[in-house]
Amino acid sequence: MTSPATPDSPTPAPAPGPPPRLPSPLEEVGDRRFERYGVRLVLKRDDLIHPELIGNKWRKLTPNLEAAAGRPLVTFGGAYSNHLRATAAAGRLLGLPTLGVVRGQELADRPLNPSLARCAADGMRLHFVDRSTYRHKTDPGTLAAILRATGSEDAYVVPEGGSNALAVRGCVALGEELRDADGIDVAALACGTGGTLAGTAAGLGPGRRALGVPVLRGGFLDADVTALQKAAFGARRGTWSLDDRFHFGGYARTTPELDSFAEDFEQRHGLPVERLYVAKLLYGLVALAGEGAFPRGTTVAAVITGAPFPAAGAGT
Repeated sequence: MTSPATPDSPTPAPAPGPPPRLPSPLEEVGDRRFERYGVRLVLKRDDLIHPELIGNKWRKLTPNLEAAAGRPLVTFGGAYSNHLRATAAAGRLLGLPTLGVVRGQELADRPLNPSLARCAADGMRLHFVDRSTYRHKTDPGTLAAILRATGSEDAYVVPEGGSNALAVRGCVALGEELRDADGIDVAALACGTGGTLAGTAAGLGPGRRALGVPVLRGGFLDADVTALQKAAFGARRGTWSLDDRFHFGGYARTTPELDSFAEDFEQRHGLPVERLYVAKLLYGLVALAGEGAFPRGTTVAAVITGAPFPAAGAGT
């Protein structure tokens, strides 16, 4: 493993190659499922920021890569983690060693799925742990044991999903971009660990609100987002809420109904729809519009945080 950078070492550029496309574009879409209720839908195309560090992954990883200052990276995720793939790509782009701690010891003896195979191809070393250990990964003793077992004591640790105070502050810019856009009332995004929602809500400013659609079951994100905002800003910031009804069984799960919806949206608007996050967000927004959740005259910006894998990385 490489040794930590000295104080005089330059901070590496987050992603050599093409510069990020910031602010990300806004695209208006005509969709009768919204228009009939007097609601305007626009897409915030964070999926176009960078070809490999897509969407919220750019916004969340960039400040953490700067803080790592050239050290190896250790992070965590499940077998289909978008965050693991993004971290592996960042490591390859920057020439940094990466280690992914993967939930599920039983996966160690199986062929890698396409998502983990991409991580390995990008140079990430994979370390599988049992699910009980993974649940306690943030406990200081458990984390220290994982780092010792993998020879990663000098590494910079990025939490699961990339959500920490640095990531939250990195996502404030997303809220600010929507704040400065014309007429945006609601910023809507799919949520995994809540960091993007926490930052976006803080950046929106008064008179606008953020809506999160969790892709995991459990109803725990309200407390997590509040904790992330307190860690980043010292207090809860902005106006935000969560709607837990559209997870379709939990993370990495889809249904024929969701697949059919996503295919229809693709045909209507020519947008490839990532299934694990973006499809659930868009489905939820159509349902909410039909329920009258948005007053007539509301403009909703749906944040497109990823593209379908394996064509590209994806996720929140």
